[in-house]
Amino acid sequence: MELQFYKYQGAGNDFVMIDNRDNSFDKNNTKLIKHLCDRRFGIGADGLILLENATEHDFKMYYFNADGNESTMCGNGGRCIVAFAKKLNIIQNKAIFEAIDGLHHAEIIRDQINLQMIDVNFVLENKDSLFLNTGSPHHVSFQENIDAIQVKEEGSKIRYGKPYGKKGTNVNFVEQVEDNVFKVRTYERGVEEETLACGTGVTAVAIAAFQAKKTTQKHIYLQTLGGMLEVRFENNENEYNNIFLKGPATFVFKGSFNMQDSF
Repeated sequence: MELQFYKYQGAGNDFVMIDNRDNSFDKNNTKLIKHLCDRRFGIGADGLILLENATEHDFKMYYFNADGNESTMCGNGGRCIVAFAKKLNIIQNKAIFEAIDGLHHAEIIRDQINLQMIDVNFVLENKDSLFLNTGSPHHVSFQENIDAIQVKEEGSKIRYGKPYGKKGTNVNFVEQVEDNVFKVRTYERGVEEETLACGTGVTAVAIAAFQAKKTTQKHIYLQTLGGMLEVRFENNENEYNNIFLKGPATFVFKGSFNMQDSF
């Protein structure tokens, strides 16, 4: 049996995409998902995404980390699945889809996907960092010269350390470049590595920058290793809503994977 898949990337954050509207893919097969995401023995990706039918909306998104486990929301993955849905002729230029953190509205504007993220009504400000949930949990630390940081080493310490406990957190190291431009490097849990970009991560960084009074702008540009992303939002005291993540979502290739008996 061969599994048909599509490969997409959003600012270098790459995903194996599978059309699972026939429910033929086993979501509980963590061994297979991990193998598909393996960059040496599988297809290679930061995560795997299933597109399935939804009763009341355009489609449903299931996201799995590279370790094979279903995870919380993935912003770049959300943008990529919108592009994937258009390729499958499920949508035209607008979508409403279901994800683990609720409904998401999205619009395709030329080669960019504009994705609405969940509202944020709590930001924890610590002495040297901020913590918030933008669909996934994020630790945000503003520093200088983040190019010199050993992201995997330092990120893993924070990811597994107090106060985040067993589930852990994603970790973002941030350097301000201009008033509303920030450079971001992210360590992603589940991947357990630095990724080229993280959608929920840059969303968290934009809100944290405003919350920490690093900027008064509500349209923030985020420089990641994989390219530029944009975040817009509205703010009322400590509540953030109408949050949109905008950036590219690119089809890379289509292929088939030979399903071995061991899976």
